[in-house]
Amino acid sequence: MSAVPQERRIVTAIPGPKSQELQARRSATVAGGVGSVLPVFTTRAGGGIVEDVDGNRLIDFGSGIAVTSVGASAEAVVRRASAQLQDFTHTCFMVTPYEGYVEVCEQLAELTPGDHAKKSALFNSGAEAVENAVKIARAYTKRTAVVVFDHGYHGRTNLTMGMTAKNMPYKHGFGPFAPEIYRVPVAYGYRWPTGADNAGAEASAQAIDMINKQIGAENVAAIIIEPVLGEGGFIEPAKGFLPAISKFATDNGIVFVADEIQSGFCRTGQWFACEDEGVVPDLITTAKGIAGGLPLAAVTGRAEIMDAPHSGGLGGTYGGNPVACAAALGAIETMKELDLNGKAKRIEEVMKGRLAAMAEKHDVIGDIRGRGAMIAIELVESGTKDGAKTPNAAAAAALAKACHQEGLLVLTCGTYGNVLRFLPPLVIGEDLLNEGLDIIESAFAGI
Repeated sequence: MSAVPQERRIVTAIPGPKSQELQARRSATVAGGVGSVLPVFTTRAGGGIVEDVDGNRLIDFGSGIAVTSVGASAEAVVRRASAQLQDFTHTCFMVTPYEGYVEVCEQLAELTPGDHAKKSALFNSGAEAVENAVKIARAYTKRTAVVVFDHGYHGRTNLTMGMTAKNMPYKHGFGPFAPEIYRVPVAYGYRWPTGADNAGAEASAQAIDMINKQIGAENVAAIIIEPVLGEGGFIEPAKGFLPAISKFATDNGIVFVADEIQSGFCRTGQWFACEDEGVVPDLITTAKGIAGGLPLAAVTGRAEIMDAPHSGGLGGTYGGNPVACAAALGAIETMKELDLNGKAKRIEEVMKGRLAAMAEKHDVIGDIRGRGAMIAIELVESGTKDGAKTPNAAAAAALAKACHQEGLLVLTCGTYGNVLRFLPPLVIGEDLLNEGLDIIESAFAGI
C-alpha cells in the first residue's frame, strides 16, 4: 500500500503559494517550450494520489500519461530499483551487459501476443522505440515507405513528428520532416460519414486502396498503428479494421507494427490492446507503463525481423539502463500479482456506467469510448441528440480546469482538442475513483 494517504485534501488554492513560487523559478530557467498541464509541484505520489508542495492531495486520473499504472511508488518497483542502485547505475549494455536487460526481454517474449520466437531491443522513450521499429523494418524488407494513420501520434523526434498526425503542438514550426511517410484513413467510428457500423470495412478498404495506388505495397516497409489511438482522442478503430490491415501487411510482406506505448501493459484490461481482436503484430513497441515511471522502452517482435539489422546497428548509451530494467521487472511482478488486467476492467465498468448516466443529462457528451482504464469522452457543441458533432474544445478545457480546482488531475487530448481522457492508476481505490467521477459530474453543471 502507498505511504501517501489515499484521500483527496485541498488546503490552498490550486496552484498554492509554494507552487506559485516554484513556477516563478521555473519560468526563469526552464525553456518556455516545455509545458505543464497543471503547475502544481509534486512532493509525493502513490496509489491514486498526487501530493503537492502546499500539502494538497489530488486524485490522479492521469498516471503521468499512462506511465504509473502500478502507482507512482509501487513497492516492488522501489525495492528492485533501489537494490540495483546499490550495485551499479550504468555500464552500457553495449559495453558490458547485465542480466536485468535479458530478464526484461524474456518477460516481453512471454507477455506479447503470438507464440513465435521473439527477440527485443531496449531503449529510453516511446519515440525512440518507434524510430527503431522503422529501422528494423527497413533493414528486414529492404524497402523505405512507412504507412501511418489519421489521428495517430508516435513521438517528438524528427521521424516520429513526421509520422504524427496533429500539427499543434507537436509539429508546428519544426519541419522539414523525414521523407517516405504516408498517411491513410483510420476507422474513427464516431465520425465516420456512413456510421460506425460501416467504418471498419470502409476505412480498411480505403486505406488499402490508397496504399496500392499511391505508394505501391511492394515499396512499404512498415505499417504502424496504435491499436487504441492515444493523443488522437482514445479512438478505438472500428471492429474489423485492425485485422484487415494486419492481413494486408502479411499478404504483401509488410512489417505490421503495433504501437502499444500508451495502451500496453494492462492499461486496456489486456496485456496489449491488439489482443482484443486477436491481432498478432510482427513488431510491438512499448514504453510508458513498462517500468513504473522509470525511462524504458522496447521493440519486441519476430526473431527473424529483429535480427535483420547488422550488429551494432541498434543501441544507445542509456538503452535498457539497469535501474530501469529492475523497475520494469518490479512493475511486471506487480501487474501479475495484483491482476491489474482485472482491475482495469473493473475501472472501465465503474467509469462507463457513471459517464453514461452523465451523458443522459448533458448533450455536450457526444461519445464515451475506450477500454479498461483508458477511457475518454468526446465533447461536442450540441451532443448526439440532434445529430450535430461539432467539436467543443472549449468545453473540454473548461471541464479540465474545473476538475483541477477541485483536486482532480485530468488530461485532454484529441485531434480537435475536445476529448477528456481518463488514465487512472490501475491500483486506484474504488472510493477515489468514484470521488473523482463525482467531481466530473459536478463540473458538468458549471459549464
